[in-house]
Amino acid sequence: MTDAAQLSTRRGDDFLSLADWDPASFEALLSFAVDLKRRWRDGDRPRLLEHRTLAMIFEKQSLRTRSTFDIAMFQLGGHSVLLSQNFIGVGVRESIRDVAKNLERWVDGVMARTYGHDTLIDLASHASVPVINGLSDRLHPCQLTADYITLKETFGDLDGLRLAFVGDGNNVANSHVNAAAATGVSLVIATPDGYDPDPDVLAAARARGADVEIVRDPREAARGADALYTDVWISMGQEEDAAARREAFAAYTVTPAWFDDLSPRGVFMHDLPAHYGEETVEEAVHHPRSVVFDQAENRLHAHKAILATLLGDPA
Repeated sequence: MTDAAQLSTRRGDDFLSLADWDPASFEALLSFAVDLKRRWRDGDRPRLLEHRTLAMIFEKQSLRTRSTFDIAMFQLGGHSVLLSQNFIGVGVRESIRDVAKNLERWVDGVMARTYGHDTLIDLASHASVPVINGLSDRLHPCQLTADYITLKETFGDLDGLRLAFVGDGNNVANSHVNAAAATGVSLVIATPDGYDPDPDVLAAARARGADVEIVRDPREAARGADALYTDVWISMGQEEDAAARREAFAAYTVTPAWFDDLSPRGVFMHDLPAHYGEETVEEAVHHPRSVVFDQAENRLHAHKAILATLLGDPA
């Protein structure tokens, strides 16, 4: 089956978790994103979403998600509508079900960046149009799509790749677990005791064949890795636990000295924003071995591919 044919079966689907994407479909999505990026740079501007509209719901602050979904819709010929929690009060001023039932009458898709993952589940269950997870407290599949585009561009082939994630077993870590199942990449996660990824996500991914190891020593995880990835210790909504988290993760601050432990081709990754002096230092993010801003750029192309697949025609 060609990539286009593989993706055509996903039109109208939700994009809530990479666990919903088998290896062939996820590979097709990544290839589609890389192709869209190349075509745009070559001056080919496909209007795959002409006359289509995306509603964007934000309970949390955003730079990359807000900008890149908006720009992606514009560059593909569509339109986006920004709906902050202050505007609509999802689940407060109006029930999630009623918000979904209104939006499905006006738009072709909904992207939501929420605190609770259940909000996304409820939106998807009540809306007849695709719902995209722009981030939740459980998962961040759009970010991992951009990350794996970056890995494909950096290494060409994901076969035999070893990725080390050091830090909190948060929504990004959970999506790394799902991505390992969808790609075959070998994943080692270093996190303090009590901060492991979601056990249900981990068990389900391992049942699908994911190669995931959990360790406590971050330098052990980094040793020989082709990609070293970190994320914030304190996610939005966890501010009350800040002091305890800083203490637990005190040995997890990635510096350029760690890069000597990586494989000769190893790179450094971070999904941003970075809290310098906590999970990493500024010198690491701006280091020659960093692909952090490639990841940020690829959010745009990941979102184009996701939107065109779910709302348009990926041919």
